[in-house]
Amino acid sequence: MQVIATAGHVDHGKSTLVRALTGMEPDRWAEERRRGMTIDLGFAWTTLPSGAVVAFVDVPGHERFVPNMLAGVGPAPAALFVVAADEGWMPQSAEHLAALDALGVRHGLLVVTRSDLADPAAATELAQAEIGASSLGSVEAVAVSAVTGAGLPELRAALDRLTARLPVPEPGLPVRLWVDRAFSIRGSGTVVTGTLGGGELRTGDELELTGTGERVRIRGLQSLGEPTARVAGVARVAVNLRGVSLEQVGRGDALLTPGRFQQTDLVDVRLVGDPVGELPAEVTLHVGSAAVTARVRPLGVDTARLRLDRPLPLRIGDRALLRDPGRRHVAGGVTVLDVVPPALDRRGAASARAAVLAGLDGRPDEHAELARRGLMRRGELERMGVTVESAPVAGDWYADPDHWLDLRRRLVEEVTRWVEAHPLESGVPVDTLRRLLDLPDRALVEVLVTAPLSAQNGRIARGGTTGALPEQVARAVRRIGAELAERPFVAPEAARLAEFGLGHREIGAAVRAGALLRLADNVVLLPDAVDQAVRVLAGLPQPFTLSTARQALGTTRRVAVPLLELLDRRGATRRLPDDARIVLIGPGDS
Repeated sequence: MQVIATAGHVDHGKSTLVRALTGMEPDRWAEERRRGMTIDLGFAWTTLPSGAVVAFVDVPGHERFVPNMLAGVGPAPAALFVVAADEGWMPQSAEHLAALDALGVRHGLLVVTRSDLADPAAATELAQAEIGASSLGSVEAVAVSAVTGAGLPELRAALDRLTARLPVPEPGLPVRLWVDRAFSIRGSGTVVTGTLGGGELRTGDELELTGTGERVRIRGLQSLGEPTARVAGVARVAVNLRGVSLEQVGRGDALLTPGRFQQTDLVDVRLVGDPVGELPAEVTLHVGSAAVTARVRPLGVDTARLRLDRPLPLRIGDRALLRDPGRRHVAGGVTVLDVVPPALDRRGAASARAAVLAGLDGRPDEHAELARRGLMRRGELERMGVTVESAPVAGDWYADPDHWLDLRRRLVEEVTRWVEAHPLESGVPVDTLRRLLDLPDRALVEVLVTAPLSAQNGRIARGGTTGALPEQVARAVRRIGAELAERPFVAPEAARLAEFGLGHREIGAAVRAGALLRLADNVVLLPDAVDQAVRVLAGLPQPFTLSTARQALGTTRRVAVPLLELLDRRGATRRLPDDARIVLIGPGDS
């Protein structure tokens, strides 16, 4: 299926043409039929000679109903532009074309109606010239009379050629269904309709509703008036929502694939049309079927920041239209450049931002976004409309390569600075480094660690920086060494260590520096005590007991027990089933 929206001046026969092509009545309201004028969106469909199905969104042509017209044209990929042969190009012809041009519609067909009332040549020539200067470019033209039926077969053939040229979106695209109608059916509940531009909908799918932000589930689907379990874009679709009241949804809302769109009320855009500096302070932004008030902040010659009065699901590259409600004309088309723009609260920030925006083209690009932002999560990139193709640096985090190298350099600098300021610490806590580097996740700190840095026990240290002890600690270690010189296995008591100024942190620093050997809490010896102990124990009759070892070493159980356990772990001794031990290696091998 393809979807085509009508466009053109009021009373030029858009609805009559749709009725002649489809045999269906597009005007839904009795008021429309009484007045003979379309005031809201109408819907109809037909099968073309090739077998292709085309659905029409019939829009009002009167200037008072331009917002309704834009709600129908916004999501449609092509336009059927209607001009009457007997009246030719008219004011609303120009405004509807300006709207199509602003929205970037590139596919269309010119239909010159009422050819039974006047020669269509002049109207065709002028209309093709006007349309040719827009985003539609050169379009095929067909003259018809809905009254006599003249030209209708040629129009059907031209529609076949048009639909064959229209792009077919990938079914795997995320869904963004702009709601153009909402109503309630007794026994079924709330139903919404819209033009599905891409992706797939299935019965039972869970979607996100923009109006409430809640997750909703599809109870049932219809397309072209028939129930279906699955609909793929492009298509007209009616969605029966489970557990949603009619008051919760309306035109301008959207149903979204969860987690795939950025709902934002602040966007940076590029404008084509009226000069940015001449825009009023407030304009109306039309995108999809939505129309919201937007406050304008110019940023450069053709770029601006828009503050919306409610969040919309927007992506980089989206096309939208600005309308001046005071002058009631199309101010221009906008291309969304950024849906998560930075704050402009510092002096010079606006000028700097304008320079950045001048270089953006509205095409979502992973490398460009990362270069500007440094670090982003995959979900953040995807919600902006960016296709992620590179590998993450950690978890679902992605980084600009240059920014990542700079973080690695800064990490080394911060660790070096911290160790110099805190010599008794075993390294910098990871969370401290996360704050110093202004990183959002400690996992990023951990994966940044490479030589000469090392990570252990939640801290990052630099190799080669732990050997130097503060003078007061080094002096205390020398005093302990003097006491242990004659009795190397008589470890100082806790009170004696405190007299030397050796608390838990100081002992830890000395142990890390290799100046002391810690056997247990507050049980320290000199580092060569292991080799000395092996030498003494090797001279005993083998095997030997704990008591024999304690006497030979001239120490107490407080030292002998953890010292022998250390020798066991290092493989210098082996504990036998009867708790006796034997020496396995010689001094210097432990």
